[in-house]
Amino acid sequence: MMQTSLPMTLIPALSARSLVFLGIAIFIVAMASVLGSTATTDAIPTWYVQIRKPWFTPPNLVFPIAWTLLFALMAFSFWRILRHVDAGDLRRQAILAFLVQILFNIGWSFTFFGARNPGAGVIVATGLVLAVATMVLTFRKLDTLAAWLQIPYLCWVSFALFLTIAIWRLN
Repeated sequence: MMQTSLPMTLIPALSARSLVFLGIAIFIVAMASVLGSTATTDAIPTWYVQIRKPWFTPPNLVFPIAWTLLFALMAFSFWRILRHVDAGDLRRQAILAFLVQILFNIGWSFTFFGARNPGAGVIVATGLVLAVATMVLTFRKLDTLAAWLQIPYLCWVSFALFLTIAIWRLN
């Protein structure tokens, strides 16, 4: 039977060091949310409402609810990764995988909504799906729970890729 994560020790959740890591995780995820929103907010009532969208496009209300939940899970998972001790290169790889995917996440908002370019959005969304899948696999080596908590995110960005492709083709 294949072991999915190494037996590692987490820094206790309520220790000062752990709380600093929690602050870091929340800050990074919140900054991604704020940056993504700056590119998105102005485009929704102007450009996005005017373009053709496929039949499976969710109502606009679904997006902030989904992203709030996904960002919360992302911050919690990243906090768990930061709390691992004696994980060495594996922890560094997991942190790098997280940071790469968060950059793709921000990049998609700026590409699709900010630049109003669905074609380029397809390229960035493809990179985002691959980056999130890589993050999940990297997290799994270190912390099975942290990895599992990112599966909804992987599903959502995969759906977003298909939605972006459909919008690109329709416009």
